[in-house]
Amino acid sequence: MKNKEKIHSVSDNIFKDIGLVHPDRMLARAEIMLKIAEIIKARGLTQKEASKILGLPQSKVSCLLSGKLSMFSLDHLFQLLNMLDEDVEIIIKPKTRKEKFAATHVMLAPAL
Repeated sequence: MKNKEKIHSVSDNIFKDIGLVHPDRMLARAEIMLKIAEIIKARGLTQKEASKILGLPQSKVSCLLSGKLSMFSLDHLFQLLNMLDEDVEIIIKPKTRKEKFAATHVMLAPAL
């Protein structure tokens, strides 16, 4: 008996691949949370120090750093970036003709 391997094509969005609702928005939140974690790490902040800067309990900073998406809205993540002295710029534009649906994307500027 031969083992037949199933091959699944994947996209660049794991949330879409596993069939979650609003995968673009979930990926955006995940990418922003990762950026916040990178900023905290680059500054050498402890969770306790980050909690003071962000105005969050240390336990919520832990949730942020471990990627608990359901605990943070995009708006809240934008506020946290501002508290870390990061600008947030939102660009709204029509979808291209090649795109079937409009989507949400995050573009992160390179670190200085």
